[in-house]
Amino acid sequence: MHLLPTQEDVVGVLRETGALREGHFEDPKGLHSNEYLQVPLALRHYQYQRLLSVGLARLLRANPEIRAITQDLSIVTPITGGLPVAFGVCEALRAKQVYWAERDNAKDPLHFRQFLDPQPGEPVVLVDDILRTGSKLSELRKLLESRGAMVVGLAVVIYQPHPGCADFGNLPLYYLAKLDASYAVDSDHCEWCKNGAPLVKVWI
Repeated sequence: MHLLPTQEDVVGVLRETGALREGHFEDPKGLHSNEYLQVPLALRHYQYQRLLSVGLARLLRANPEIRAITQDLSIVTPITGGLPVAFGVCEALRAKQVYWAERDNAKDPLHFRQFLDPQPGEPVVLVDDILRTGSKLSELRKLLESRGAMVVGLAVVIYQPHPGCADFGNLPLYYLAKLDASYAVDSDHCEWCKNGAPLVKVWI
């Protein structure tokens, strides 16, 4: 294993732990794909959680601007899948702190807990286990910037962009592996459905 895990290393971990599966899947929004990916299934194993989060921290540390501010840096994640990664990255970087945003209900906006307020000018790296649509990370970024925080980077274990993935502009993006699944918007446009491939409905 390399000091920085390769794409092949990361995919091997995902397959070994059952976090990455191939087949015919439908997500809650009706999107069909040929891959199922749930990074938390890999993160439940401490050795892999450490391998992936330390690898991500090394990518961040390679940026001299981020390396220069680690003592003042906050690692912030949308709840909940990114929490193990966020704490691992914070420990490896020796950053200042970890905190997260959450929702009271599925349709409510993200918010921070009472008495937790980002400080004006506070440097922040957004961390999550995966970037698919980017909707939660985009919302989190806007929430932080509305409080005066300065988002300096975005780091995820897996970059698996869905169609219409959010645009983060010039914000530096760090990831250990990129996966390019194939998608169909619904069953009427799905080749796997037309070929009679067994369908597994999943929740993400």
